[in-house]
Amino acid sequence: MDTSKQKIKPVVLVAILVMAFLTFTSFFGLSIAGIAVLVGVAFFFVDKGRKSNSGLEIKSIGKDLANPRIWFWITMPAIMNIICTGLAKLVVPDFIDHVLARTSQFLSFSPLPLLAVQLVVAALGEEIAWRAFFQKQLNKVCPASAALLITSIFFSLGHLANGTTAIVIYDLLFITINSVFYGIVFLKTNNAWVSTISHIIANIVSLSLMFL
Repeated sequence: MDTSKQKIKPVVLVAILVMAFLTFTSFFGLSIAGIAVLVGVAFFFVDKGRKSNSGLEIKSIGKDLANPRIWFWITMPAIMNIICTGLAKLVVPDFIDHVLARTSQFLSFSPLPLLAVQLVVAALGEEIAWRAFFQKQLNKVCPASAALLITSIFFSLGHLANGTTAIVIYDLLFITINSVFYGIVFLKTNNAWVSTISHIIANIVSLSLMFL
């Protein structure tokens, strides 16, 4: 599809700008960056969530997952989390505490069934907001690679948490890399359900390794 002639609706542009602005509030000590996800999810459904080819196609999940090539991209974030956590335990042990402190702000680690539900809901919300809405809307006005990279930068900034400079940079670097992979999965499938599966697998692997 030729996206060069598409335009972003004014109200959608406002939503994108609001999401981008909210991700920067962490720099000022505010803990409201997560609201960007709520904004993205809301405007996704308001704008086109119920239309065909919306980017959230449950009927095509099976077909997408049946493609063996997509599994390389689906599993890459989990592999990156293995590398990230493994290196951290060797050279940046405080990184584990940093991540647990960051995630404990919106996740309850006990009981396990509650944690599982939270991981699914959080991953799905982020994928709808950042991939099916933010990235897809940007892709209307700029190349796919640029939309993917811009989305990943804002996505990572939304996870910014207080900490030593080295640990924060290390954290954001791997979040950005994983976001790029989620974006590639979405770009190849146009299905946030599939990128959500990648996101959930990566989160489970990361948390499992941290508690080992």
